[in-house]
Amino acid sequence: MTSLQLSAQEEAVERFLDAAARGDLVQVSTLLSHVPSLINRSGHSGWTALMLAARNGHYDVVEALLSHGCDKFSVNSSSQSAYDIAKFWGHRHVSNLLGRTDGGGCQRVLPGSDLHQQENYFSRETLDRLSAKRTDKVWLEDRRSDPDTVYLLFSSLSPMVSGPREDDGAGAETKLCRFRYEAVKDLLLKPATVLIFLGVEKRKKPSSSSSQTAVGVQEPPAWFAINTDEDAVELLKRCREKSCCFPKTPNRDLLKLSEEEAGVVAQARSVLAWHSRYSFCPTCGSGTGLEDGGYKRSCRNSDCRSLKGVHNTCYPRVDPVVIMLVIHPDGNQCLLGRKKIFPVGMFSCLAGFIEPGETMEEAVRREVEEESGVKVGPVQYVSCQPWPMPSNLMIGCLAVAMSTGIKVDEDEIEEARWFSRQQVIDSFRGTRPAFTVPPRQTIAHQLIRHWISMNSNL
Repeated sequence: MTSLQLSAQEEAVERFLDAAARGDLVQVSTLLSHVPSLINRSGHSGWTALMLAARNGHYDVVEALLSHGCDKFSVNSSSQSAYDIAKFWGHRHVSNLLGRTDGGGCQRVLPGSDLHQQENYFSRETLDRLSAKRTDKVWLEDRRSDPDTVYLLFSSLSPMVSGPREDDGAGAETKLCRFRYEAVKDLLLKPATVLIFLGVEKRKKPSSSSSQTAVGVQEPPAWFAINTDEDAVELLKRCREKSCCFPKTPNRDLLKLSEEEAGVVAQARSVLAWHSRYSFCPTCGSGTGLEDGGYKRSCRNSDCRSLKGVHNTCYPRVDPVVIMLVIHPDGNQCLLGRKKIFPVGMFSCLAGFIEPGETMEEAVRREVEEESGVKVGPVQYVSCQPWPMPSNLMIGCLAVAMSTGIKVDEDEIEEARWFSRQQVIDSFRGTRPAFTVPPRQTIAHQLIRHWISMNSNL
């Protein structure tokens, strides 16, 4: 290429950028019609036409550039996107346009809504909760003493489980120990025992060939969970299995249950954890009593204002947490971080609690920027996961980064890095792993796999 040709190209770029900065829509459109490749060119400052138009609030030029398919995720030398620039200079109408998720480059970064939704661990509903029956004291009393009713024993919020036996083979799962009424009826009489109704086993759908429902069909077995302060060693003597125990590290040991039993534990442990924290009324400090099959506590002080109207202190709480996989503007990298408590080499998605009066999307943006310094634009919900440690709901999202510079908050995380798609694939497959992937039972694992599955056969 001759120096004359090079200078002509440079001159065209400068004219194009100048027109965008001045808001000259006619010249911008004319230059693009003759040289379409100008659309994403940048000047010596690293600023594109979109950035310059955003800086000066030229809405019609920004709109035209987006309609021509310009890259709105590119950043300048200060890691600022056009969105960042418009927002900084107070051009809200322009930043709102750039922040929309319904067009432009977002579709090449975020997937459509028709992808297969992953069923996450702790999410399977094995039981029909029958919430309408929780206030029916006669029905509950009858089910408690039914010989087919199943009881799960908890000690310090840990369920009694039986580990794999030697003859079970590799990969055998931990199982919940199940008890009948006769084995636990003495515990039900003790005042410190907390009993919650979990539901009844779901019926299998009747065959389409069945012309009528059989008369006298027995009701499916009910399930209850018991948490007691009885000595754990004495409780273990009630189990016939020799390998029974109460897991000491729930974050690890509860991930060994089957999908079906994990869902039951998520329900039981979360409600029992709430009972352990709300023995006294948070409004007046008086003692509380258990009601509605374990799904309500009421203050015993008849003058307490919590007995008038609806108060969320009376019902089990769920703490919402956003957990997000942040995708690089180029669509081929993701942001992962690690805490000091993580196993060596493991990186995971960033996460944080949603604050009062905050939307899910804003919580994602705030937490990512606080922990890593990266600014986030579009956010897309993927799936959620109950996480009974003790009672969180993990709301899984994908988010598109609007800046790429990383500055970690060392009080929150130890390190954060961008990993390429190939590095993530290699880590899943165990070939030249750049990091250790979170366990498959975590929503972080599923979010990362979800992203990889967009364009890979993994």
